[in-house]
Amino acid sequence: MQFDPLTAISSIDGRYRDAAAELAEYFSEFALIRARVRVECEYLLALSETPNVGMRSLNADEKKLLKKTCDVTVEDAKVVKEIEKEGYEGIPATNHDVKAVEYFIKHKLAKTSLVDVSEWVHFALTSEDTDNIAYALLLGDALEGALLPALEDVRLTLDKTAKEHAATPMLARTHGQPASPTTFGKEMRVFESRVSRQIYGCRTSIILVKFGGATGNWSAHVSGAPDVDWMEFSRKFVQRFNIEPKTAHKKMAGVIQVELNDATTQIEPHDTYAELFDNLRRINTILIDLSQDVWRYISDGWLSQKAKAGEVGSSTMPHKVNPIDFENAEGNLGVANSLFEHFSRKLPISRLQRDLSDSTVKRTFGIAFAHSLIAYKALLRGLSKVSVNKAAMLAELQKHPEVIAEAIQTALRREGVDVPYEKLKALTRGREVSLADFAKFIDSLDVDAKVRARLKKIRPENYIGLAVKIAET
Repeated sequence: MQFDPLTAISSIDGRYRDAAAELAEYFSEFALIRARVRVECEYLLALSETPNVGMRSLNADEKKLLKKTCDVTVEDAKVVKEIEKEGYEGIPATNHDVKAVEYFIKHKLAKTSLVDVSEWVHFALTSEDTDNIAYALLLGDALEGALLPALEDVRLTLDKTAKEHAATPMLARTHGQPASPTTFGKEMRVFESRVSRQIYGCRTSIILVKFGGATGNWSAHVSGAPDVDWMEFSRKFVQRFNIEPKTAHKKMAGVIQVELNDATTQIEPHDTYAELFDNLRRINTILIDLSQDVWRYISDGWLSQKAKAGEVGSSTMPHKVNPIDFENAEGNLGVANSLFEHFSRKLPISRLQRDLSDSTVKRTFGIAFAHSLIAYKALLRGLSKVSVNKAAMLAELQKHPEVIAEAIQTALRREGVDVPYEKLKALTRGREVSLADFAKFIDSLDVDAKVRARLKKIRPENYIGLAVKIAET
């Protein structure tokens, strides 16, 4: 069957292709091949610049030629796959993806002035040296180029809503029951603050990589070129891939950095991968919480949805306008988190000096990122289609005057009134009360007239403490 979005096995490449297509730049087979070639070419260039290695230096034109080799096209990637699977122009099939990259580069150099240095391609390396740096770069680029910008859009939307509705009073619920009032803006600030903290943690992450050969001891390096400080060379080489932050936003400062781990087996232990994926899982968990809360506010009529002409909410109930964007976000976030959790549990474990079970897992990074990105876009879409129903929020709040009992009993403690909590409990718990009942209770108190007057001014809609200040911060 010919591939088409309609014939795709995964919904990522089918139904949600448009929402996730930008990730192909980072997680496709082409993207991985391109990143591997980049690492290998950069390594060859670094060798040429290092005294005592034994490789001759390159002139300016040759450096340009080598950098041009890094500019892999889709057609080039197809050649790499041919070398791996079928063989190509006299090169036998490798059945090894990274070795195919090595042979591809040698093939590109064969008819150039660099033919004499072609055996320095992949010098002393194991495939994981190339691969782990390539994956680290792809993860960092995908975060910078796709996931974090979408998350920042979510954060900015929450920030705007928090400020706009800083003083919009709302009934709070703890255990699902009426509780001390809050404001809608303050509740959105809670989510914005949580997301912001995790975004910062994500952007300032460090991914450790290795570059020490077959078992992490630089044995082949030392054997081949004993007069080189290979640890220092590797540290400097890895630093070549670090970039400056792309944004100056104070809460978004930083960028994913790669650093050398000089104590590894054949593979870097991936503990920093686990840290990053746990960070992303926390972000997604926060957004699941947000999606569920907004879903409930819509259900209660506190948020109104904009109906789009022509859309259908139910195949049988014509009136329906469903919170599908928030439900879609919740579902995709859950799928992403199940993968992120598996990554964090699986990748730090490898038998002895290495087994290959991590390889197939790393190839699914894009799936977790895609479900996350689909969710972020759905959440943004949903937030853009809701408006706060202030009247409904206020009406519901005013149905529950009992929530000011906390304010009154706390003030009475300060005035030295005996057992004020117990008195308010007797007045309100399990009973329907009105503001008139509270006024009668206040009139019965043996307190200063100014205190009684102040207590009578307390209303559910003005008993919001520092909520406005929190929301506007």
